[in-house]
Amino acid sequence: MMSADRTNRPRLDSIRMLPIAEVAALPTQHLALLQEDAAAALEASKKAKDWIDGAIALRFADHVQALRRAAGKDTGTVRFEQDGVTVVADLPKRVDWDQALITAVVERIRAAGDDPTQYVDIAIKVPERKYTAWPESIRTAFAPARTVKTGKPSFRLSLGEEASS
Repeated sequence: MMSADRTNRPRLDSIRMLPIAEVAALPTQHLALLQEDAAAALEASKKAKDWIDGAIALRFADHVQALRRAAGKDTGTVRFEQDGVTVVADLPKRVDWDQALITAVVERIRAAGDDPTQYVDIAIKVPERKYTAWPESIRTAFAPARTVKTGKPSFRLSLGEEASS
């Protein structure tokens, strides 16, 4: 295991203006240290933002609740001015539906001769772990309906840990 050279390496603030090809050409140990630095800076920024957002929520929560109540709503966006600053407070509505109950209602609509797609969006999802566990004959039947896309690639560099496959 090699010890990382933590003294003679670029810092986050010094690489911001470098072309990405120059950053990519840095020693791998330096890239690992920069990645650690960036993760720590991101975490610190998130904590600071959460702290400030909490202070803002504490300061305006009662006023925002009163504005929503006056507007006759429990959720949504309210706006007001304070000291020359426009404050926009949003409380999104998050609705969860009981899938078993919805399925029963859809079946009753179908049984009554109506088209349930006039009332609900119907989507069937196939978890990949189930798909790969199916017998070949079932997978073959479903394969034409399956499209595989990739996400954003990610890399994690770790100093002092052995690579495992």
